[in-house]
Parts: sequence; C-alpha cells; structure tokens
Amino acid sequence: MTPVIAFGEALVDMLSSRLGSSTQGPETFTPYAGGAPANVSVACARLGLTSRFLGMLGDDHFGDFIAAELQHHGVDISGVARTKEARTALAFVSRDDQGERTFDFYRPPAADLLYRTEHLPQGVFAEPAIVHLCSNSLTDEDIAETSLAITEMAARAGCLVSVDANLRHNLWPDHQIDIGLVTRLLDQADLIKLSTDELDALRGDHPREDWLAERLAAGARLIVITDGPGSVAAHTIRGVTHMTPPAVTAVDTTAGGDAFIGGLLAALADHDWQQPDWAQDGAFLERALTLACRCGAHAVTRPGAYSALPRREDVID
Repeated sequence: MTPVIAFGEALVDMLSSRLGSSTQGPETFTPYAGGAPANVSVACARLGLTSRFLGMLGDDHFGDFIAAELQHHGVDISGVARTKEARTALAFVSRDDQGERTFDFYRPPAADLLYRTEHLPQGVFAEPAIVHLCSNSLTDEDIAETSLAITEMAARAGCLVSVDANLRHNLWPDHQIDIGLVTRLLDQADLIKLSTDELDALRGDHPREDWLAERLAAGARLIVITDGPGSVAAHTIRGVTHMTPPAVTAVDTTAGGDAFIGGLLAALADHDWQQPDWAQDGAFLERALTLACRCGAHAVTRPGAYSALPRREDVID
C-alpha cells in the first residue's frame, strides 16, 4: 500500500460534558488529541496504512499528550518538530443534541503555525506517497507559504495531493476566509473533499457546476462533496457518482469528516492511483466511497477523535 503523509495542525479538543442547552451540573472538559490532518493520519494508521504526520507541537504537556497519542495509534512522528516559542493549540468543543459541534479555538498563537520547510525530514518525498492537508494551515501568512511549498514539492515528486477544505471561519483574521488562497490550495490537489456548506462558501455567486468544472480543469481528478448524513457526490470529468452513508445516531461529529477522508485515502492507497485515469474506474469509486462512508458513520457514534476512528474490522459489517 502507498504510504500517507498528513501535514498541518495537531491540537487538543477539550470536549464539553454538556449536550445542547443543558445547564444541569458543572460543565467539565475532557481532553482529546485532535486536529484535522492529525486525525486523518490516525484514521489511515488504524486502517492499516503506513501513516506519517508532519507538524509542530509545543514543548509542553499537551504536545507530549498528542505525540504519545499519535504513536499509540501507529503514526510515524519522526517528522514532528517541537518548539518552546508557542504552546500547543487548544479547541473547546460544544455539542448540540445531535452531536453537531462548534469550536472555540485558542489559536493563534500556536506551535503548529511555526512549521517551516526546513523542518521537513530529509527525503520525505523520495518515494511516491499520498500527501494530505487542509485549509487550517493557510490562516497565517508564513504557514500558508509553507503549506503551498509542501504541496508543490510533493507534486513535483510524483505524490498524489489530497486537500480537505475543512473551513473554520473563526481561525481566520476577523473570521474572514481568504477564498482566493483556499482556492489556490485546492487547485494544487488531485483529490478535493468539501462539505456542501464549504462548497457554497467558496463558490459565492458562482454557479455550483461551473465552480466544480473549474477545479477539475485546474487538475483535480476527483472532488467529493459530503452533506452530513446526506448523500455523498463524487465528481470527475466523466460525471457524478452518488453514495448514501449508513444511518446512525450521532454522538459527536468531531472526527466524522476526517474518518471519511481517511477511508477514501485508504482505498486510494490500495489502488493504482499513478495511472492517469484512476478516478474514472467506477468499481473503484464505489468501493472507495463505501469504505469512506462507513468510516465516517462509525466515527460519529463515539466521542472524541483518535479513539473514535475505526479499524478495518469495525467497518466490515
């Protein structure tokens, strides 16, 4: 199988004990290791892939916690750097009655924003790999420059680049997403994952089909659009494939999307993605979307991120 390399933020999700508007009893927060790219690296490791995480952690208690959790779940952290110049980021997570969450980020400043290309391990892209990242590593000028440079290096080395938009408005200055910058990252990707809300936020007044056609023309082989428990749509230059996820009762949706993309990357890692027409294989798309949907459905039935991510045996049935 092709190895997966995820780059970006790793942080601690402080999950509230309360659901919805309940105010009964004291509110407590339980720490869970998280961060979208780190979640994906764990998702891939738990599905049996060789998985590596690249990023910066603070030289602090929470940095130690995340590093230990990544290693516990089988992720290679030899590309993780540590710093005393900033602390590991925190996100306080509240959930409604359906498990849908909202985030209150303590970032910036944060250690993950300090990663630079000089922190990359020597020869990191020497062998073909799937390289995954998201837009949360674009919210500061220097980390954005690093992120774009890493995608360019990976593409030149013959890697497949995967980008999950994963938009978080409250991570951006004045809560204003730089749509042009996010689009620039998407246009360096072979695989793009978006939610319907993210698609609408990025396209603005642009017709949906025209916007998707522009991304495919820019080089994307596959664009996957999720809609929570609703139908998934996979767009290629030859058309659209739909898949309905399993129906489950959600407890915490924190890692649902990351579990989904982990399943998709696991299917890709076992596929001949170096062929130019890999996304046109209908049987492969069906297998990949089935695995991805099962992984996402499994994850939302459990609290937290890493421990909620499925292993192969969890999604067979």
